[in-house]
Amino acid sequence: MDKKNALRAGAVTAGTTLMMLLMTSPALAVTRDDGDDPGPGLSVAETLGLYVAAPIVLFLIIAGLVMVGDKSRKTQHEG
Repeated sequence: MDKKNALRAGAVTAGTTLMMLLMTSPALAVTRDDGDDPGPGLSVAETLGLYVAAPIVLFLIIAGLVMVGDKSRKTQHEG
């Protein structure tokens, strides 16, 4: 019975994904809207910096702040 449910879930997921792909049309991006003013494109380095390096740096900063806050709490409770 579990195998049947898994097959059904997989079929529904595949069908939904296929329908979403068919419904979205990239041809609509070719036509410009009134008032559309795109800026200059990003270089590869800018794209990697913005979408890869910046999130990693932010994660490390937040993790570091959490670790520092956690260590200071532990020393206060133990003493």
